Amino acid sequence: MTRTIGIFVFPEFQIMDAAGPIACFEIAGRMADNACRLVVLSQRGGTVASSSGIVFDTVPATQAGPLDTLVVVGGNGSRTAMDDAATITFLREVAPRVRRMCSVCSGAFLLAAAGLLDGRQATTHWRRAEQLARRFPAITVTPDRIHVRDGTVWTSAGISAGIDLSLALVAEDLGEDVARAVAREMVVYYRRPGGQSQFSALAELAASGDIFAPLLDWIRANLTQRLTIEVLAERAGMSPRTFTRAFTRAIGVSPARAVERLRLEVARERVENSTTPIEAIAGDTGFHDPERMRRAFVRAFGQPAQAMRRLA
Repeated sequence: MTRTIGIFVFPEFQIMDAAGPIACFEIAGRMADNACRLVVLSQRGGTVASSSGIVFDTVPATQAGPLDTLVVVGGNGSRTAMDDAATITFLREVAPRVRRMCSVCSGAFLLAAAGLLDGRQATTHWRRAEQLARRFPAITVTPDRIHVRDGTVWTSAGISAGIDLSLALVAEDLGEDVARAVAREMVVYYRRPGGQSQFSALAELAASGDIFAPLLDWIRANLTQRLTIEVLAERAGMSPRTFTRAFTRAIGVSPARAVERLRLEVARERVENSTTPIEAIAGDTGFHDPERMRRAFVRAFGQPAQAMRRLA
């Protein structure tokens, strides 16, 4: 059985959002007797330029024919595309006719604008997750997930996460052995360890405080230690008082809050992506006491670690 996979692009799309899934489905099709047929779509058809200037030749959306799965990419042009009435109408009308609707990165904003994520869990690039949640309050945004499936709708995080999403779709259609073989061919993880927080936490904290970037790296690698102000100040070569003022001014949060945030995000990765006992995770991430970690999870995420594991 050959399934037709549509890749929907728009002007200023991110080329990797499209190229990653295209490569994944192409390789899967070769490995499984032409199981996948690919078609690149746009609203009006013809050549469409990515944000890099590279152009794709596309088929008009209205001439796509029957589709099994539609993958909507993201990119700088998503802000304009989500305000294009014809694009949103097409997505809204095609959704009941396909088996799966999917998005990569900020493509989630197009699905959201079409009302396809209302009442669902979804994710997008960590940098835009808060914006998605604020603009579309009917969506439960899970910013740390690499990809999220809610019924027939799949969303994924930034850029390379489109490959993770596509491998999951291949596994559902053709089995895990084929998906693993595709991952080996592409030289990527079959299931990537951890969530987006491994990229977002340090990036966000260090973004305005490059002077402390090495210290933040060291903290994340040494979470089981007693990371007091005195320990951190000595590591930074400052007095505790000077360090606290300089760190808070540069990073935007106190040293204690930064340490807790890094502990939380590493702990959350392990809660959602492993079967390690909660008590062990608390010890390995420096919380030590499971109750202390539970209170920190409730403050940061609105629910304890056990509840988040059940949802993962």
